[in-house]
Amino acid sequence: GRKVLIVYAHQEPKSFNGSLKRVAVEELSKQGCSVTVSDLYAMQFEPRATRNDIVGCLHNSEEFNYGVETLKAYKRGGLSSDLIEEQKKVQEADLMIFQFPLYWFSMPAIMKGWMDRVLVQGFAHEFPNCYDFGLLKNKLALFSFTTGGSKEMYAKGSINGDIRYLLWPMQHGIMHFCGVKVLAPHICFAPEYVSEEKRKDMLIAWAQRLKTLWKEEPIICSPEWYFK
Repeated sequence: GRKVLIVYAHQEPKSFNGSLKRVAVEELSKQGCSVTVSDLYAMQFEPRATRNDIVGCLHNSEEFNYGVETLKAYKRGGLSSDLIEEQKKVQEADLMIFQFPLYWFSMPAIMKGWMDRVLVQGFAHEFPNCYDFGLLKNKLALFSFTTGGSKEMYAKGSINGDIRYLLWPMQHGIMHFCGVKVLAPHICFAPEYVSEEKRKDMLIAWAQRLKTLWKEEPIICSPEWYFK
């Protein structure tokens, strides 16, 4: 069976994001997938990248360099236990789903902190092993998120610009950089401003997509996809 990691960032289990996460767990489990959820708020996940992420002596105690220190610590097995646990989940996953509400054209800080701390050099990338040669190159990722604005507000030429512009740093700058192949995002526009019926339709559409998810081809991760 395939293994799926859902990294989930919402404070409220009854939220629409919580419903999207539940649908994914149910549908993928039905398919025989093994599904693990990292519920970042429930875990009280630490988003800050600090010296506490390194166990034992620092490589250079005179001047702290997070990138260097975490690389050295990863190679000697000296990262903090919460990072080792998340990296193990990533290592085992065939697919990572990131479920979150869009905050200020990006992911919530707690999820960005997960990216900052978990995807360290040596584990997810190590120059020149990045982009198509990134260390996580046999994995898939999918960004599933909700917006406050309507679909029209995120169209090309609209007030917010094309939604794809916002995906460049997340999909390309993080996932593709680490070698991960990216599936097309799943976006639920303005769920809090639509009818209950429309919200139910959104959940059904997500369940339907998940049924055939493994047959999808990843997007061509190039500037053309984002900025054409």
